[in-house]
Amino acid sequence: MNTPRFSVVIAAYNAQRTIAETLDSVLAQSETDFEIVAIDDGSQDDTLKILLGYAAIDERIRVASQSNQGVSAARNLGVSKASGELIAFLDADDFWHADKLASHARLHDDDPQTEASFARIAFCPDRAGPLRAGRTKSSVPEGYCALEDVVVENAVCTMSNLVVERETLLAIGGFNRAMRHVEDQDLLARLVGNGHLLRGIPETLVGYRMSADGLSCDFAAMLAAWKELASRWADRIDVKRGEALYCRYLARRALRSGATTTLARDFVRRGFASDGKAFLSGGARGVMTAGAAIAGSAIPSRARSAIFA
Repeated sequence: MNTPRFSVVIAAYNAQRTIAETLDSVLAQSETDFEIVAIDDGSQDDTLKILLGYAAIDERIRVASQSNQGVSAARNLGVSKASGELIAFLDADDFWHADKLASHARLHDDDPQTEASFARIAFCPDRAGPLRAGRTKSSVPEGYCALEDVVVENAVCTMSNLVVERETLLAIGGFNRAMRHVEDQDLLARLVGNGHLLRGIPETLVGYRMSADGLSCDFAAMLAAWKELASRWADRIDVKRGEALYCRYLARRALRSGATTTLARDFVRRGFASDGKAFLSGGARGVMTAGAAIAGSAIPSRARSAIFA
């Protein structure tokens, strides 16, 4: 059996509603030199059944399951079973543009020094649809990423966006299984912080579903995890700026998810206390976030969800 160029690693937990569309977006890739390694992380719905159904009709798909241990453990298991030169991560509720893998292959061919790559993402409604349906799109810095780009700016945004050389991933130790939040930024910080080259592609290649999951989120734990991560790199990043931007992210997430506007206002307050200028940076994003949090219940929850999708 020939070694594939890409191993697509998908960690799935209770994803029966979206996993088929996620898999379909991989199977529709213009670059066909790939395998899919799907890990079911102890789902209690039909996720595993759906995965096995796909594997039965496409030999490029391999499926493994484990008791529920969290996304980091599931991704690490997937990497251990992968054989491709490049690992492409994909969450079970996101989807790709048909040229996603082809664009990454082209970048790595044109610049062999690049060890990891990512692209722009479209923030899409919590339903299937084209990438152009995304209300907003992420940006990509020019050249190789600095530590600030991944810890402070969060340029990669989601693991569904990352392609990394398998050997490089193993060299930095994979995902930290002990982390329940910001495990993606932790991985990227170790990648860039240890001198590995990460570069962006100025194309929109990933659809990131904006699900209304805020009521089940532990926002305080998320902020605490980011602050702990930032403290480890405090001599190389602007922690105050980073905290302001992360608080803005949490405020927007609270506003779109149905969490209380009191919670959103608290994150706005914390963000301004850390670095008000940073909170308001990036065009209208900061102003809109602060305004909506202050307006509170005057803006219906459905409207907030649409505005901050």
